[in-house]
Amino acid sequence: MRGVIRKTEYAAAENDAKEIIRRGEYGVLSTMSADGYPYGVPLSYWYKDDVIYFHCAKEGHKLDNIKADNRVSFCVVGKNENIIGDFTANYESTVIFGKAYEVTGSEKEEAMLEMVKRFSPDFMEQGKAAIKRADPKLSVYKIVAEQVTGKIKNTPPKAK
Repeated sequence: MRGVIRKTEYAAAENDAKEIIRRGEYGVLSTMSADGYPYGVPLSYWYKDDVIYFHCAKEGHKLDNIKADNRVSFCVVGKNENIIGDFTANYESTVIFGKAYEVTGSEKEEAMLEMVKRFSPDFMEQGKAAIKRADPKLSVYKIVAEQVTGKIKNTPPKAK
């Protein structure tokens, strides 16, 4: 099984893992290249109804990889705090394993509106105009999760 957490005491409940995704600012999409090398690329995303969406140009390395094999992983890192002197850290992260699919038509339009709501909620009308102008030049993809794992470590610092 993918994504087995070794330190189970830090395993996040599924709802907590999804909350890290909801709060996240960016994630790293990992795909497999035709030459056998993994490819990870940071990107902004939005999350709705347990689906991760991202937009991109109509061509590129990640799209070549997705078209060849749409299995992906997506990592979101939430809080991270080094505990100075304790040689440890508090952190939270989520890894999603799933498949990426291009979205088109009304689903693409709805997804792009959700993007504007997430990143520029005070500029919906300008966002709608920007979507209309950019639509022919961009693709929207969704990641449908097959497995979501998360880790949360929040240990208070040791007394000095």
